[in-house]
Amino acid sequence: MTQEMILANAMLVLPHETLQGSVVVRGGMIVEMDSGTAVPAGAVDCEGDFVAPGLIELHTDNLERHLHPRPKVDWPHQAAIVAHDAELASVGITTVFDAIRVGSIVNGPNNKYGKYARAIADEILSMRDSGGLRISHHLHLRAETCSETLIEELDEFGPADRIGIVSLMDHTPGQRQFTNLDKYEGFIRGKYGLGGDEFARHVDHLLTLRANLGDRHEAAAVAAAKRFGAVLASHDDTTAEQVATSARHGIRLAEFPTTLAAARANHMHQIANIMGGPNLVRGGSHSGNVAAIELAEAGLLDIISSDYVPSSLLLSAVQLGQHWGDMAKGLHTVTAAPAQYTGLDDRGRLEVGRTADLIRFRLTEGVPALRAVWSKGVRAA
Repeated sequence: MTQEMILANAMLVLPHETLQGSVVVRGGMIVEMDSGTAVPAGAVDCEGDFVAPGLIELHTDNLERHLHPRPKVDWPHQAAIVAHDAELASVGITTVFDAIRVGSIVNGPNNKYGKYARAIADEILSMRDSGGLRISHHLHLRAETCSETLIEELDEFGPADRIGIVSLMDHTPGQRQFTNLDKYEGFIRGKYGLGGDEFARHVDHLLTLRANLGDRHEAAAVAAAKRFGAVLASHDDTTAEQVATSARHGIRLAEFPTTLAAARANHMHQIANIMGGPNLVRGGSHSGNVAAIELAEAGLLDIISSDYVPSSLLLSAVQLGQHWGDMAKGLHTVTAAPAQYTGLDDRGRLEVGRTADLIRFRLTEGVPALRAVWSKGVRAA
């Protein structure tokens, strides 16, 4: 017998409004919806709590934190993947695009890092296919154009991997996220413990790599995304000229534009702006770039990503809903919008026929407190 669940007397977060009502789930799908406060026999009384689609995360570094909980510590990978999966479920994320770096530095003067993408992708896919994960996992390849091995690493992937996103990353010092070299120096030396001379050699090596290989790597990443059938994303666009290049590449998503000018240019080219939840919650960028709330107030913020704090996804969406006076609009940035731009037309909305990825939460002193999470109708947290 197919198990049925009814969530009744809930504040349903629909695509364009909130409405008191109920949701009927059967076979992992939303099969019926109704308005009103009635609680049928056998239904879960949600007591006026919000019920919304499960959150969709397009760019998170959280897996890396579980793989390497301390410098030079490599945690058992399957255990790290399971812990990462459980953490995301616990904060309401039911679909994640796991961001995995492709492009390594193996011959630099210091701060070397080797390739790992193919191996960790195989482990994620194996854990997913064996039913060991609570939520839906997809692959997001972060293509580091300022690296030594990008092309050979991209060649290890193909259409069978069903890669969802390929993002063009250029972390060359002095531009994009780290236009301010002083901030870059503070970040890199603090993270890796480099001395002044070591940092200078690190910067020189990156500048040489970008000059010699950057354009070739960028073209290879664009071609790979087309080969994979993946959505193409840019990263840390700063100028209208960079956005114009993104548009020529066929980019649809702009991760963390650093200026208001870049965000405006993205909209002119029908490219969606993604901003970080931590930026919104903290009230500004830790790198000194444009604040997410500025984009929200200018009508330029389309999607929120939790980036490096998974719990920021729901919190930032609720804060946007409170700021705009429209909870449905706030939750849209973490549900329907990311689903739309990545072609996931089976989720992201409370509608009959959609997958039953659901969250239940209430506001406690303005902060969302999760009560339950379901992935394909099965309790995940």
